[in-house]
Amino acid sequence: MINMIWAMDEDFLIGKDDQIPWHIKEDLLYYKSKTKGQTVLMGEATYYSLKGYYKTKPLPYGKIYVASINLDLKLDDAVVINDVDSFLKNINEDIWVVGGATIYKLSLPYADRLYISFIKGKHEGNKYFPHIDFSNYKLIWEEESELVRYTLFERV
Repeated sequence: MINMIWAMDEDFLIGKDDQIPWHIKEDLLYYKSKTKGQTVLMGEATYYSLKGYYKTKPLPYGKIYVASINLDLKLDDAVVINDVDSFLKNINEDIWVVGGATIYKLSLPYADRLYISFIKGKHEGNKYFPHIDFSNYKLIWEEESELVRYTLFERV
């Protein structure tokens, strides 16, 4: 099962440089509840951004795959992959795609489930989620708070 998880505002904004453009504690807790201890796929920039948050602690995931075009990249706590398409076509374990924008775009055609936190309002940033054809998915769960609408879509 390929799961994708992210937060975006009403303009599909997901980032400002390599940071999240909002700080909503409840959404961070939701994200952690889904991804803690799980196998994840992320891009190199996302990996280094997260390492900035977790300076003295290991990342809170199980197995970590980092996609990079750098063929010489070696990481102590992650497996580096250089071909996202081949990786996702051949993965035989549940995985969570956690960003960034390029990895989301490459992974979307393979995604079975989309866990989307719709952040209310508009924010400033420069990283956007790619276009989603929602006709390929069915909304199977949603819950709303004052700041966020949490959703789960499954591929039909």
